[in-house]
Amino acid sequence: MNAILAFESSCDDTGVAIVDTDYNILANVVSTQLDHSLFGGVLPELASRLHLKNIVYLTEAAFKQSKLSPAEISAVAVSINPGLIGSLIVGLSFAKSLAWSWEKPLITVNHMLAHIFANFLEHKSIQPPFLALVVSGGHTELVYFSTLTDFEIVGKTLDDAAGETFDKTAKLLDLGYPGGPIIDSLARKGNPEFFHFPRALNRKNNFNFSYSGLKTAVLEYLSRHKPEYIEEHKADLAASIQQAIIDPLINKTLTWARQNKIKTILLAGGVAANSALRTQLSEKASKLNIQVFYPSVSLCMDNAAMVGAAAVPKLLHHQFSSLDVNAFSTKGTRNL
Repeated sequence: MNAILAFESSCDDTGVAIVDTDYNILANVVSTQLDHSLFGGVLPELASRLHLKNIVYLTEAAFKQSKLSPAEISAVAVSINPGLIGSLIVGLSFAKSLAWSWEKPLITVNHMLAHIFANFLEHKSIQPPFLALVVSGGHTELVYFSTLTDFEIVGKTLDDAAGETFDKTAKLLDLGYPGGPIIDSLARKGNPEFFHFPRALNRKNNFNFSYSGLKTAVLEYLSRHKPEYIEEHKADLAASIQQAIIDPLINKTLTWARQNKIKTILLAGGVAANSALRTQLSEKASKLNIQVFYPSVSLCMDNAAMVGAAAVPKLLHHQFSSLDVNAFSTKGTRNL
Protein backbone atom coordinates (compact mmCIF):
# COMPACT_ATOMS: atom_id res chain seq x y z
CA MET A 1 0.00 0.00 0.00
CA ASN A 2 1.24 3.47 -0.93
CA ALA A 3 0.21 6.02 1.71
CA ILE A 4 0.61 9.80 1.51
CA LEU A 5 0.96 12.02 4.59
CA ALA A 6 -0.63 15.36 3.65
CA PHE A 7 -0.71 18.83 5.19
CA GLU A 8 -3.05 21.79 4.64
CA SER A 9 -2.39 25.22 6.19
CA SER A 10 -3.27 27.73 3.49
CA CYS A 11 -5.62 29.86 5.60
CA ASP A 12 -7.05 29.34 9.08
CA ASP A 13 -7.62 25.56 9.18
CA THR A 14 -4.76 23.25 10.12
CA GLY A 15 -5.22 19.86 8.49
CA VAL A 16 -3.27 16.60 8.53
CA ALA A 17 -4.37 13.47 6.68
CA ILE A 18 -3.15 10.14 5.39
CA VAL A 19 -4.57 8.95 2.06
CA ASP A 20 -3.68 5.91 -0.04
CA THR A 21 -3.35 5.79 -3.83
CA ASP A 22 -6.86 4.33 -4.16
CA TYR A 23 -8.19 7.58 -2.66
CA ASN A 24 -9.11 5.94 0.63
CA ILE A 25 -8.92 8.23 3.68
CA LEU A 26 -6.89 6.48 6.38
CA ALA A 27 -6.86 9.53 8.66
CA ASN A 28 -8.17 13.07 8.43
CA VAL A 29 -7.94 15.57 11.29
CA VAL A 30 -8.63 19.30 11.16
CA SER A 31 -8.32 22.08 13.70
CA THR A 32 -10.50 25.11 12.89
CA GLN A 33 -9.29 28.42 14.31
CA LEU A 34 -12.41 29.88 15.90
CA ASP A 35 -10.38 32.78 17.34
CA HIS A 36 -10.84 34.77 14.10
CA SER A 37 -14.61 35.09 14.53
CA LEU A 38 -13.95 37.83 17.09
CA PHE A 39 -12.48 40.00 14.33
CA GLY A 40 -14.95 39.33 11.51
CA GLY A 41 -12.24 37.80 9.34
CA VAL A 42 -8.93 35.94 9.35
CA LEU A 43 -5.92 37.65 10.97
CA PRO A 44 -2.87 36.33 9.06
CA GLU A 45 -0.36 36.61 11.93
CA LEU A 46 -2.70 34.87 14.36
CA ALA A 47 -3.39 32.13 11.81
CA SER A 48 0.33 31.40 11.43
CA ARG A 49 0.86 31.16 15.18
CA LEU A 50 -2.08 28.80 15.61
CA HIS A 51 -0.79 26.55 12.79
CA LEU A 52 2.51 26.29 14.69
CA LYS A 53 0.62 25.37 17.83
CA ASN A 54 -1.56 22.71 16.19
CA ILE A 55 0.43 20.96 13.49
CA VAL A 56 2.55 18.64 15.66
CA TYR A 57 -0.25 17.17 17.76
CA LEU A 58 -2.50 16.84 14.68
CA THR A 59 0.23 14.82 12.96
CA GLU A 60 0.43 12.53 15.98
CA ALA A 61 -3.37 12.20 15.93
CA ALA A 62 -3.36 11.29 12.22
CA PHE A 63 -0.85 8.49 12.74
CA LYS A 64 -2.84 7.20 15.71
CA GLN A 65 -6.07 7.29 13.68
CA SER A 66 -4.52 5.47 10.70
CA LYS A 67 -2.59 2.97 12.84
CA LEU A 68 0.37 3.48 10.51
CA SER A 69 3.97 4.34 11.28
CA PRO A 70 6.22 6.86 9.48
CA ALA A 71 8.04 3.92 7.84
CA GLU A 72 4.79 3.04 6.02
CA ILE A 73 4.49 6.49 4.42
CA SER A 74 5.45 6.66 0.72
CA ALA A 75 5.49 10.46 0.33
CA VAL A 76 4.78 13.75 2.12
CA ALA A 77 2.39 16.19 0.41
CA VAL A 78 1.64 19.80 1.25
CA SER A 79 -0.30 22.73 -0.24
CA ILE A 80 2.03 25.62 -1.15
CA ASN A 81 -0.28 28.07 -2.96
CA PRO A 82 -2.48 30.04 -3.02
CA GLY A 83 -3.10 31.25 0.50
CA LEU A 84 -1.75 33.35 3.35
CA ILE A 85 2.00 33.22 2.91
CA GLY A 86 2.78 32.92 6.62
CA SER A 87 0.32 30.05 7.02
CA LEU A 88 1.63 28.26 3.93
CA ILE A 89 5.22 28.51 5.19
CA VAL A 90 4.30 26.75 8.44
CA GLY A 91 2.86 23.74 6.63
CA LEU A 92 5.61 23.62 4.01
CA SER A 93 8.44 23.91 6.55
CA PHE A 94 7.00 21.10 8.65
CA ALA A 95 6.43 18.89 5.58
CA LYS A 96 9.97 19.53 4.36
CA SER A 97 11.45 18.60 7.72
CA LEU A 98 9.60 15.28 7.79
CA ALA A 99 10.42 14.47 4.16
CA TRP A 100 14.10 15.16 4.80
CA SER A 101 14.37 13.32 8.10
CA TRP A 102 12.37 10.30 6.92
CA GLU A 103 13.97 10.33 3.44
CA LYS A 104 10.59 10.49 1.71
CA PRO A 105 9.76 12.35 -1.53
CA LEU A 106 8.02 15.72 -1.20
CA ILE A 107 4.93 16.47 -3.30
CA THR A 108 3.69 20.06 -3.54
CA VAL A 109 0.04 20.71 -4.33
CA ASN A 110 -2.03 23.68 -5.44
CA HIS A 111 -4.78 24.36 -2.90
CA MET A 112 -7.52 24.88 -5.50
CA LEU A 113 -6.50 21.73 -7.37
CA ALA A 114 -6.81 19.90 -4.06
CA HIS A 115 -10.40 21.13 -3.67
CA ILE A 116 -11.22 19.59 -7.06
CA PHE A 117 -9.61 16.28 -6.13
CA ALA A 118 -11.69 16.11 -2.93
CA ASN A 119 -14.36 14.66 -5.22
CA PHE A 120 -12.25 11.54 -5.84
CA LEU A 121 -12.28 10.67 -2.14
CA GLU A 122 -15.99 9.83 -2.38
CA HIS A 123 -16.57 9.33 -6.12
CA LYS A 124 -13.78 7.04 -7.28
CA SER A 125 -15.41 6.31 -10.65
CA ILE A 126 -14.82 9.85 -11.99
CA GLN A 127 -12.92 9.86 -15.27
CA PRO A 128 -11.75 12.77 -17.46
CA PRO A 129 -12.67 14.69 -19.45
CA PHE A 130 -14.64 16.80 -16.98
CA LEU A 131 -15.33 20.42 -16.11
CA ALA A 132 -14.68 21.65 -12.57
CA LEU A 133 -16.40 24.65 -11.00
CA VAL A 134 -14.13 25.80 -8.16
CA VAL A 135 -15.80 28.29 -5.84
CA SER A 136 -14.26 29.55 -2.61
CA GLY A 137 -13.62 32.66 -0.56
CA GLY A 138 -10.79 33.76 -2.83
CA HIS A 139 -11.46 31.96 -6.11
CA THR A 140 -14.15 31.43 -8.71
CA GLU A 141 -12.93 29.39 -11.68
CA LEU A 142 -14.06 27.03 -14.41
CA VAL A 143 -11.35 24.46 -15.11
CA TYR A 144 -11.43 21.93 -17.95
CA PHE A 145 -9.56 18.64 -17.43
CA SER A 146 -8.62 16.55 -20.47
CA THR A 147 -6.64 14.20 -18.19
CA LEU A 148 -6.01 14.15 -14.44
CA THR A 149 -2.80 16.13 -14.95
CA ASP A 150 -3.65 18.28 -17.99
CA PHE A 151 -6.09 21.13 -17.50
CA GLU A 152 -6.82 24.74 -18.43
CA ILE A 153 -8.79 27.56 -16.82
CA VAL A 154 -11.65 28.45 -19.18
CA GLY A 155 -13.34 31.02 -16.95
CA LYS A 156 -12.53 33.00 -13.80
CA THR A 157 -13.61 35.97 -11.73
CA LEU A 158 -12.34 39.31 -12.95
CA ASP A 159 -12.60 40.88 -9.49
CA ASP A 160 -14.18 39.36 -6.39
CA ALA A 161 -14.84 35.71 -5.64
CA ALA A 162 -18.26 34.22 -4.93
CA GLY A 163 -17.28 33.17 -1.41
CA GLU A 164 -16.01 36.63 -0.55
CA THR A 165 -19.30 38.05 -1.83
CA PHE A 166 -21.23 35.79 0.53
CA ASP A 167 -19.09 36.97 3.46
CA LYS A 168 -19.16 40.68 2.61
CA THR A 169 -22.90 40.85 1.94
CA ALA A 170 -23.55 38.89 5.14
CA LYS A 171 -21.52 41.51 6.99
CA LEU A 172 -23.58 44.28 5.37
CA LEU A 173 -26.70 42.52 6.66
CA ASP A 174 -25.07 42.18 10.09
CA LEU A 175 -25.40 38.38 9.97
CA GLY A 176 -21.97 37.42 11.31
CA TYR A 177 -18.94 35.49 10.03
CA PRO A 178 -18.45 33.29 8.08
CA GLY A 179 -21.28 34.59 5.97
CA GLY A 180 -21.73 31.75 3.48
CA PRO A 181 -23.32 29.17 5.80
CA ILE A 182 -25.41 31.86 7.53
CA ILE A 183 -26.87 33.16 4.26
CA ASP A 184 -27.46 29.59 3.06
CA SER A 185 -29.47 28.79 6.19
CA LEU A 186 -31.41 32.06 6.28
CA ALA A 187 -32.17 31.96 2.55
CA ARG A 188 -34.19 28.76 2.98
CA LYS A 189 -36.82 30.85 4.76
CA GLY A 190 -36.85 33.61 2.13
CA ASN A 191 -38.03 34.37 -1.39
CA PRO A 192 -35.19 34.44 -3.97
CA GLU A 193 -37.37 36.60 -6.24
CA PHE A 194 -37.95 39.26 -3.57
CA PHE A 195 -35.49 41.62 -5.29
CA HIS A 196 -33.51 41.12 -8.50
CA PHE A 197 -29.89 42.03 -7.84
CA PRO A 198 -27.63 42.37 -10.93
CA ARG A 199 -25.86 39.45 -12.62
CA ALA A 200 -22.70 40.65 -14.38
CA LEU A 201 -21.05 39.51 -17.63
CA ASN A 202 -24.15 37.94 -19.15
CA ARG A 203 -22.87 38.26 -22.71
CA LYS A 204 -22.96 35.13 -24.83
CA ASN A 205 -19.84 32.95 -24.64
CA ASN A 206 -18.34 34.98 -21.81
CA PHE A 207 -17.40 32.47 -19.13
CA ASN A 208 -15.76 34.89 -16.71
CA PHE A 209 -17.40 36.11 -13.50
CA SER A 210 -17.71 39.43 -11.69
CA TYR A 211 -19.16 40.13 -8.24
CA SER A 212 -17.94 43.61 -7.31
CA GLY A 213 -21.06 45.18 -8.82
CA LEU A 214 -23.32 42.90 -6.81
CA LYS A 215 -21.69 43.96 -3.54
CA THR A 216 -22.15 47.60 -4.50
CA ALA A 217 -25.78 46.99 -5.44
CA VAL A 218 -26.48 45.36 -2.06
CA LEU A 219 -24.83 48.27 -0.24
CA GLU A 220 -26.89 50.80 -2.20
CA TYR A 221 -30.10 48.85 -1.59
CA LEU A 222 -29.52 48.74 2.16
CA SER A 223 -28.73 52.46 2.26
CA ARG A 224 -32.11 53.25 0.67
CA HIS A 225 -34.18 51.39 3.26
CA LYS A 226 -34.75 51.80 6.96
CA PRO A 227 -33.20 49.31 9.41
CA GLU A 228 -36.66 48.09 10.45
CA TYR A 229 -37.50 47.20 6.84
CA ILE A 230 -34.17 45.38 6.38
CA GLU A 231 -34.67 43.41 9.57
CA GLU A 232 -38.19 42.40 8.52
CA HIS A 233 -37.01 41.15 5.12
CA LYS A 234 -33.59 39.69 5.98
CA ALA A 235 -34.52 36.18 4.88
CA ASP A 236 -35.84 37.45 1.54
CA LEU A 237 -32.73 39.57 1.01
CA ALA A 238 -30.47 36.63 1.87
CA ALA A 239 -32.32 34.45 -0.65
CA SER A 240 -32.17 37.15 -3.34
CA ILE A 241 -28.45 37.77 -2.80
CA GLN A 242 -27.69 34.06 -2.81
CA GLN A 243 -29.57 33.60 -6.09
CA ALA A 244 -27.67 36.49 -7.67
CA ILE A 245 -24.40 34.81 -6.67
CA ILE A 246 -25.19 31.30 -7.85
CA ASP A 247 -27.09 32.07 -11.09
CA PRO A 248 -23.93 32.97 -13.06
CA LEU A 249 -22.09 29.96 -11.60
CA ILE A 250 -24.78 27.55 -12.75
CA ASN A 251 -25.54 29.13 -16.12
CA LYS A 252 -21.95 29.59 -17.28
CA THR A 253 -20.90 26.12 -16.11
CA LEU A 254 -23.75 24.37 -17.91
CA THR A 255 -23.37 26.47 -21.05
CA TRP A 256 -19.66 25.67 -21.36
CA ALA A 257 -20.28 21.98 -20.68
CA ARG A 258 -23.08 21.79 -23.23
CA GLN A 259 -21.14 23.64 -25.93
CA ASN A 260 -18.11 21.40 -25.44
CA LYS A 261 -20.06 18.15 -25.03
CA ILE A 262 -18.86 17.56 -21.47
CA LYS A 263 -20.96 15.06 -19.52
CA THR A 264 -19.27 15.32 -16.11
CA ILE A 265 -19.07 18.38 -13.82
CA LEU A 266 -17.20 18.51 -10.52
CA LEU A 267 -18.23 21.12 -7.95
CA ALA A 268 -15.47 22.07 -5.53
CA GLY A 269 -14.37 24.60 -2.91
CA GLY A 270 -15.95 25.96 0.25
CA VAL A 271 -18.94 27.43 -1.60
CA ALA A 272 -19.64 23.95 -2.99
CA ALA A 273 -21.24 23.32 0.40
CA ASN A 274 -24.03 25.78 -0.46
CA SER A 275 -27.26 23.80 -0.57
CA ALA A 276 -28.96 25.92 -3.24
CA LEU A 277 -25.95 25.70 -5.57
CA ARG A 278 -25.72 21.92 -5.15
CA THR A 279 -29.43 21.38 -5.72
CA GLN A 280 -30.00 23.78 -8.61
CA LEU A 281 -26.85 22.81 -10.51
CA SER A 282 -27.67 19.11 -10.20
CA GLU A 283 -31.30 19.56 -11.23
CA LYS A 284 -30.51 21.67 -14.29
CA ALA A 285 -27.60 19.43 -15.31
CA SER A 286 -29.74 16.31 -15.17
CA LYS A 287 -32.05 17.81 -17.82
CA LEU A 288 -28.99 18.00 -20.10
CA ASN A 289 -27.88 14.45 -19.24
CA ILE A 290 -24.86 15.86 -17.40
CA GLN A 291 -23.73 14.25 -14.16
CA VAL A 292 -22.68 16.50 -11.27
CA PHE A 293 -20.38 15.35 -8.48
CA TYR A 294 -19.60 17.21 -5.26
CA PRO A 295 -17.92 16.22 -1.99
CA SER A 296 -19.71 15.89 1.33
CA VAL A 297 -19.91 19.21 3.17
CA SER A 298 -17.00 18.38 5.49
CA LEU A 299 -14.70 17.73 2.52
CA CYS A 300 -15.74 21.00 0.85
CA MET A 301 -14.03 22.82 3.69
CA ASP A 302 -10.23 23.09 3.88
CA ASN A 303 -8.72 19.75 4.85
CA ALA A 304 -5.58 17.73 4.20
CA ALA A 305 -7.33 14.68 2.74
CA MET A 306 -7.98 16.66 -0.45
CA VAL A 307 -4.27 17.56 -0.58
CA GLY A 308 -3.43 13.87 -0.34
CA ALA A 309 -5.92 13.11 -3.12
CA ALA A 310 -4.36 15.72 -5.42
CA ALA A 311 -0.95 14.19 -4.69
CA VAL A 312 -1.98 10.70 -5.85
CA PRO A 313 -1.39 11.26 -9.62
CA LYS A 314 1.92 12.97 -8.82
CA LEU A 315 3.08 10.04 -6.71
CA LEU A 316 2.09 7.55 -9.40
CA HIS A 317 3.96 9.61 -12.04
CA HIS A 318 6.93 10.35 -9.72
CA GLN A 319 6.38 14.11 -9.94
CA PHE A 320 8.27 15.21 -6.85
CA SER A 321 9.52 18.60 -5.62
CA SER A 322 12.94 19.53 -4.32
CA LEU A 323 13.39 20.54 -0.70
CA ASP A 324 14.27 24.11 -1.71
CA VAL A 325 10.76 24.77 -3.08
CA ASN A 326 9.02 27.88 -1.73
CA ALA A 327 5.42 28.71 -0.90
CA PHE A 328 3.76 31.55 -2.80
CA SER A 329 0.42 33.30 -2.62
CA THR A 330 -0.44 33.74 -6.33
CA LYS A 331 -4.09 32.93 -7.01
CA GLY A 332 -5.36 30.34 -9.45
CA THR A 333 -5.54 26.61 -10.09
CA ARG A 334 -2.20 25.34 -11.36
CA ASN A 335 -0.14 22.18 -11.64
CA LEU A 336 2.98 22.86 -9.56
